[in-house]
Amino acid sequence: MNDERNSLAIALFSEVLAADQLVRARLTSVLPKGMEISHFSVLNHLAAVSTERTPAQLAEVFHVTRGAMTNTLSKLEWVGYIHIRPDWDDARRKLVSISPAGRQARDLAVGSITPVINQVVEKLGEAKVRDALPILRELRRQMGEKT
Repeated sequence: MNDERNSLAIALFSEVLAADQLVRARLTSVLPKGMEISHFSVLNHLAAVSTERTPAQLAEVFHVTRGAMTNTLSKLEWVGYIHIRPDWDDARRKLVSISPAGRQARDLAVGSITPVINQVVEKLGEAKVRDALPILRELRRQMGEKT
């Protein structure tokens, strides 16, 4: 039974990892020139929350190191997609917000990936997607738990 469970676990994670690679490659190919998935993800998050976030908060949301987030934020700031300002209450902290250009870039990116993801949903069928979502959310939740 342990061998069967191990095989099942390995098969599950092999499929998840393979799907992740394929999704990333496919979306990267249709994102606007120069935009990476990490850039889109941060812009999409900032557009959704509509409030400033610290780099540390963003790093936590995306499960990346602060250094990795700083790198992404530097690139986004350089192209004018975000504003980074000092926190007036704590000069050691910075606050990040999406700029109008960033919102426009995010909207353009959504427009470029929407046909791709809609096509996948159409091929799979809405019922299968609805059935898969709770399982994927639970997998994400469990993987995000600190042991």
